[in-house]
Amino acid sequence: MIKTETTLRVRYGETDQMGFVYYGVYAQYYEVGRVECMRSLGFSYKEMEESGVLMPVINLTVNYKKPALYDDEVRIVTMVKEIPGLRITFDYECYNQKDVLLNTGSVKLVFIDKQKNKPMQPPQWFMDGFMKKFVV
Repeated sequence: MIKTETTLRVRYGETDQMGFVYYGVYAQYYEVGRVECMRSLGFSYKEMEESGVLMPVINLTVNYKKPALYDDEVRIVTMVKEIPGLRITFDYECYNQKDVLLNTGSVKLVFIDKQKNKPMQPPQWFMDGFMKKFVV
């Protein structure tokens, strides 16, 4: 498993009339966690795209437990529990500054060859970086 943590602070514009983080914002929080997880492997999304590999989201799930509020510090725990093939799944847990679980979720992406616009296996350089960090 690969596991990374990223922290951010809830901005006012991310909250709804009740003062809670708007439910759709969590997809953006997950993206922040995913980008930082990728960076921990030694490369960025930008580098993936520049090399001709796209990673569109094909599934997103969120299970809400408690709301995050304006100015809360949210810790996003991002995990990859399985070795990727054509697809890769990132699992998430979000906690507030009191270590209360706010939600869990997952995002599934598919590796796409940019020129052919077809699914592909992850490139070898991706797998090399991935396997250096993957702990069974």
